[in-house]
Amino acid sequence: MRLSPELSEWLNLLARWFHVFAAILWVGSTFYFTWLDGRFQEEARAAEEEGGDPEVWMVHSGGFYAVGKRKTPSLKRLHWFRWEAASTWLSGMVLLTLLYYHGGLMVDAFVRDIGAWTAGGFGVGMLVVGWVVYDLLVRSPLGRNEKVFAAVAYALVVGAAYLSTHVLSARAAFIHVGATLGTIMFLNVWMGILPAQRRMIAAVKEGGAPDPKEGARAKLRSKHNTFMVVPVVFTMISNHYNLVLGHEYNWVILSALVLVGWVAAGIIRRA
Repeated sequence: MRLSPELSEWLNLLARWFHVFAAILWVGSTFYFTWLDGRFQEEARAAEEEGGDPEVWMVHSGGFYAVGKRKTPSLKRLHWFRWEAASTWLSGMVLLTLLYYHGGLMVDAFVRDIGAWTAGGFGVGMLVVGWVVYDLLVRSPLGRNEKVFAAVAYALVVGAAYLSTHVLSARAAFIHVGATLGTIMFLNVWMGILPAQRRMIAAVKEGGAPDPKEGARAKLRSKHNTFMVVPVVFTMISNHYNLVLGHEYNWVILSALVLVGWVAAGIIRRA
């Protein structure tokens, strides 16, 4: 069914507005907890010298907040940060469908003369294969070696950038590299982090001690998410800059800017 131009434009506007706002909430909470975790490391060192439990004190909106950190979950009501990820990803998929799969932006005959269904299948395949490969790598022994994992992951990103820009239109290629990273982030939350935290809570309810490895695995995936955020945001705005999209070596620029994003995320984590 072909949507009218007016209806398509309104759906595009509302979906994009919702998507950007949801992304602000998700990225904001991601980097807030990244910052908070860094401060706790500092406070823990101070607590060893001065005694007592580490706390982080903050001031905002006329109030003062004291936050503590525990490795063992309480049975009190917990506040979960999960719907930001779900709403960002789901609204992003709505935009992908409206603008690319339904909007005719997937194919550039000068890049590769393929049909819209073939291009759409390739795009969806990137999302699926990207998650499967990432998840297998994290679960493998390679996932425990941070530097080697980062090198392999970056090589895969470069491969995805090269392949997608030689199959899809430049605009579709860039956005699908970002959507692949965004899909990994979303599934990290819902299939990696949340299940591990639920198992820790279940152990406490049963009167046992939670497995610290569960927390470590969840934290690793959360750390990966903070590094993927900055490149994803770049791909979201890349369609405004033809000097990047239209360049002969656009896949090289995309790969380089992903690396710049990782470096920037690393600096933010240490700030």
